[in-house]
Amino acid sequence: MIEHNMILSASGWRKVFAQSRNEQDNTSEIGAENTMLAVIAADVFADYVREKTDEETPVIVCGTDTRPTGAAIASAVLRTLLAKKIIVRYVGIAAAPEIMAYARKFDAFIYISASHNPIGHNGIKFGLNDGGVLDADECAPLIETFKRKCNLPNATHDAETLLSSCPQHDVDWVYKESDGCKKEALSAYNSFIREVIAGTSSAHEQELLFEKMRPSKNGNASKQLGIVCDMNGSARTCSIDKDFFAAQNINFYAMHDEPGQIAHEIIPEGKNLDWCAHELERLQKAGHADAVLGYMPDCDGDRGNIVYWDEKQKRANVLGAQEVFALSVLAELSYANMLHAGNPSYKGAVVVNGPTSMRIDEIAASFGAHVVRTEVGEANVVNASKAARAQGYTVRICGEGSNGGNITYPSAVRDPMSTIFAIIKLLKIDGLYKSWCEKLHWQYKDDFTLTDILDSLPRWTTTGVAEPEAMLHITTSAHAALKQKFQAIFEKAWRAKRNELEKKYGIVSYEAVLTNGTTQTRGATDFSKSGSGGLKLIFFDNSKTPCAFMWMRGSKTEPVFRIVCDVRGKDKHAHEEEKALLDWGRKMINQADA
Repeated sequence: MIEHNMILSASGWRKVFAQSRNEQDNTSEIGAENTMLAVIAADVFADYVREKTDEETPVIVCGTDTRPTGAAIASAVLRTLLAKKIIVRYVGIAAAPEIMAYARKFDAFIYISASHNPIGHNGIKFGLNDGGVLDADECAPLIETFKRKCNLPNATHDAETLLSSCPQHDVDWVYKESDGCKKEALSAYNSFIREVIAGTSSAHEQELLFEKMRPSKNGNASKQLGIVCDMNGSARTCSIDKDFFAAQNINFYAMHDEPGQIAHEIIPEGKNLDWCAHELERLQKAGHADAVLGYMPDCDGDRGNIVYWDEKQKRANVLGAQEVFALSVLAELSYANMLHAGNPSYKGAVVVNGPTSMRIDEIAASFGAHVVRTEVGEANVVNASKAARAQGYTVRICGEGSNGGNITYPSAVRDPMSTIFAIIKLLKIDGLYKSWCEKLHWQYKDDFTLTDILDSLPRWTTTGVAEPEAMLHITTSAHAALKQKFQAIFEKAWRAKRNELEKKYGIVSYEAVLTNGTTQTRGATDFSKSGSGGLKLIFFDNSKTPCAFMWMRGSKTEPVFRIVCDVRGKDKHAHEEEKALLDWGRKMINQADA
């Protein structure tokens, strides 16, 4: 028997892999028990892929982010796959969107990463060749098999036997071929991201779009564009970013750009973006007027939140995750309208998770687009997008506004390149921002900047998921039972506070909404039916218009229970309302947990 102590979900199987069990330890040592866990995980997935593909020798692509423990986990995974007669293509350090683009040519992938978690964590993501991770339904039987194998009396012996049965010459060959696989992966990613950004597989049409966005090498200095990237030692240090921007005549300023040069906390939220903001300000002061945008990816490089140069305030500002996603949705809906202009059968849609701000609903409504909501989880929004497309909708963009970053079709994973180029489209392609201004009856000017675009976004105030106030550490493991208790507490508190809520905030009614996987249930009367999924209380004003929400769910990749509030407005009153609702929700959850 092996104690796995892993958080197991479709988003990844994660734990503290550092041998010391200290989540901030940057050791490369994982110890014997963690090695055995990696073996069992790879063993389970190898059997799954062989059964799924009906191939005797399927091909699995493997790679890691830049965490110190990645190489040791990869060694165990590679040896296990080879022992089971799987063909392995090892790309070494690769960004998540890169390995997933490359794996489209093969049968499956294993990606070793813990995304935004602290440096001592690591984990494993599994996927086939559709460009994304396995969804919850696909992952569930793997999780059960993994647990069962860990609980076998001879689990350690069986794993050690499997690991030692791998021929050394096979391992040597895989590592020898790694450089070639990496070059192929970069090429595949470069080609694929061009298709994603342009929305077409035609190389000619792609080039026409990039030519519109590409600053002239010898043009006016004020028309040049520079991007700052705080790579923070992430997997993007070994990806296409530098060369891709250079190909578009966009100046690229990288910092912390050595693999593993993790200079600060990994999650691209809040103060961690200050490093990028300070570099943007430094460049501006040094005369680099082109440096107007910046991004910071997490360790696996599949999300990158944004900083920008505010020419009115003469400083760099950090954008919240919800604003980053709102910008991307605005860009891609306006671009989709341009691509489908004159097509009477075009029906636009956006797919988002439960805690995504309702500013998205306002943006979508302006473009006549439908909004679909799911439970938190990348696989959920991707699968719901597939279902919407089957119903005749064009889903150009989906994603999780609560986390920032966007998934732009045909990609099935977040990608900071998609985010950056969504913003560049708004700035450089004639007509996109203008069409938005016309819909809003907003004053348009030819020399608009990103600050002007941001000023035009719907005004909402939303809790950041990485804020300390958004995270609770509860003792109740049965979240359905917790929400049942919460419902009784909330309904009693609602009756007591209703007049106060109406007087202070204009809230007169509410609706309970549940999200489980790709299913959303409106008007729910039993909060417990959300189970481990999302529970949201939408609050309405006296015109029956949504004016705020309170959302909650236990994380499936971290030991926290999250609460997020979203309030119409961005003034002092809206901030006070958001904090008041958040404080009220926290107190009720803690009371239910007591």
